[in-house]
Amino acid sequence: MGKPRVTMQDIANKVGITKMTVSRYFNAPHNVAKATGDKIRQTVDFLGFVPSRVPAMLAQSSSKAIGAVIPSFSNMVFADVIRGIEEEAQTHDYTVLIMHSGYNMEAEERQIAELLSYQIDGIILTEPQHTDLTRRRLNAMNVPCAETMSLPAQPIDMAAGLDHREAMYRCTKTLLEQGRRQPIYIGVRMDIRTWQRQEGYEQAMREYGLTPFIMDSCERSTFTMAGSLMREALKSCPKLDAVLCTNDDVAVGTLLACQALKLRVPEDTAILGYNGLNIGSATVPQLCSIATPRVAMGRMAVRLLLERFNAQEPADASAAAPQPRRIKLPYCITGGQTVTAAELAALRADADLLRHELTPDPLLPEQLFEGIELL
Repeated sequence: MGKPRVTMQDIANKVGITKMTVSRYFNAPHNVAKATGDKIRQTVDFLGFVPSRVPAMLAQSSSKAIGAVIPSFSNMVFADVIRGIEEEAQTHDYTVLIMHSGYNMEAEERQIAELLSYQIDGIILTEPQHTDLTRRRLNAMNVPCAETMSLPAQPIDMAAGLDHREAMYRCTKTLLEQGRRQPIYIGVRMDIRTWQRQEGYEQAMREYGLTPFIMDSCERSTFTMAGSLMREALKSCPKLDAVLCTNDDVAVGTLLACQALKLRVPEDTAILGYNGLNIGSATVPQLCSIATPRVAMGRMAVRLLLERFNAQEPADASAAAPQPRRIKLPYCITGGQTVTAAELAALRADADLLRHELTPDPLLPEQLFEGIELL
């Protein structure tokens, strides 16, 4: 048998007060004399006591906790999303419980069930596809759900994210308008966002009467893999003059392969990354990339949940459920020399045009592209 846990009664005995006074200190510290409160705090720290939140959860029907399911902990993209979620949640005194799904819908289903068992107040999902059981559970438990990263056509509840298909379509079209005639697309892992970007690329190519050329792999992206895909692409498509990449790892690997093959970038081959990670500012030449507002998306997801938490209950319980809230966020283009100066100006002008077309939302963070190199 292990040593029993420290209890509030242990704190009370050591300080020489009642258990009720210790409980009052945790629930309403302003109602406890300062000297007594200081003794309680010192004893709590000395004994290593952590109060249970279960009684408050049961009494208030609120856990002050938000769940989040992330497909990857190793991907820096999601590290930024987690940062946005945690910073916004902490500002409003919410705890975040994070689960890992590994890009697997069945794993996500199990993790969501686990989070729901902890009576979380709301949940954030970062993948746009879910099992039917997941949808039924979230509906049955009446837990507010905010989806982010992508922008599903039919959100479970609320969504704030990027239209990846549109982003890649617009950037491919811009490069074609600037004179590129054989851009290719390199995709890896083949998750839903990679497919959406590929569809955007294909749409632009077909609109120009060109045949899409795609190199892909279901494996996790590495610089080496991207370089191998680029070399294979050159064998089948030696006249390729631009590479649109599903992420920045692929773009960097492509750049290294081009340099090893003595291809001039961007004169012979333009390279456009995706996500705007910091690694792009360390390459020579610096990588140009489609920057996604990852921290902002994490913040937005929490703000959507808070908006729901704070909403007044409808007077008529039989009233129809509100339409899902769906907010499209813009992207921007980082600086870099892997596209020509004219192409960079055109890409940025088109991104600015899209940003001005979007309806501003009061929940949007002031600094959309926080932490992203935009020079």
